[in-house]
Amino acid sequence: MEHVVLLDDAGRAIGTEPKATVHTTVTPLHLAFSAYVFDREGNVLITRRALGKTTWPGVWTNSCCGHPAPDEPLEQAVRRRMIEELGIDTDDVSLVLPSFRYRAVMDSGIVENEICPVFRVLYNGPRPSPDPSEVESFEWIDWQDFLSRGLSGDREMSPWCREQVQQLRRLGRDPLRWPTAPAAALPPAAREGSQLDGSLS
Repeated sequence: MEHVVLLDDAGRAIGTEPKATVHTTVTPLHLAFSAYVFDREGNVLITRRALGKTTWPGVWTNSCCGHPAPDEPLEQAVRRRMIEELGIDTDDVSLVLPSFRYRAVMDSGIVENEICPVFRVLYNGPRPSPDPSEVESFEWIDWQDFLSRGLSGDREMSPWCREQVQQLRRLGRDPLRWPTAPAAALPPAAREGSQLDGSLS
């Protein structure tokens, strides 16, 4: 059974909860990540979430999201999740937004509540082969086109992606030249795996 890492307001790990039950109308703050995959021309891989997803099914979003397992380094979790969700593997993973945090509520009342560092991933391999239980469809799109569509509201996007692109655009027009952030800027729970205090719940 997969578990997510629960956090206090300062980003310190305080326990775990099964991933299958953590998302409710009172979802506790927990650790996650988002990844934006780019090819060598600067196109971004965007995905439409599978229709069976608990949160925001069928909406367009960034390339990949996930939750690190307890004591799993974030970069390792990003690579693992890209293989599981997108069928791609690369070790070119860079931290760009170390402390992104958001809370969003679906019409049904289900809540997402995450500290969610954001990574840029460079990929030049074979065509992705997504897991259909995670990804309904995908496309490569020019980054500037994606920004204009997402920020204008022309395409329904996940709330976290909409907030992230507002911050990512400040890093510069060329995503291949974005500055990277130091690991020291990550929340405490993410700096060296989760490093949970006390026993796991």
